[in-house]
Amino acid sequence: MEATTTEAVIIRVVDAVSAARPGARNISAENFIERMKELENVATSFDGIDKAYAISAGREVRIFVKPQDIDDLSAIKLARDIATKIESTMQYPGTIKVNVIRETRAIEFAK
Repeated sequence: MEATTTEAVIIRVVDAVSAARPGARNISAENFIERMKELENVATSFDGIDKAYAISAGREVRIFVKPQDIDDLSAIKLARDIATKIESTMQYPGTIKVNVIRETRAIEFAK
């Protein structure tokens, strides 16, 4: 259909700009879920990982490590290694934040 009014031309231009964004129209729910699982699998492929969660539409991966296996300096190196592996093995738009969380809890009971 031909754009005959100024508003129609503006709408057509805005629609084209919106469609040009990476992943705007060609990503399906299955592809999205597969990418999230792949991101979590890359993170859990390293030793000392307890859990990994892809969040914020795949823009961040939070990795919980076993504190008895990973010390503070190893956590920093692990974050860098995971980011490097994500860069080399995955296709993704934008950036992905790799967040390694090392938590130690001390629990004692008074009787």
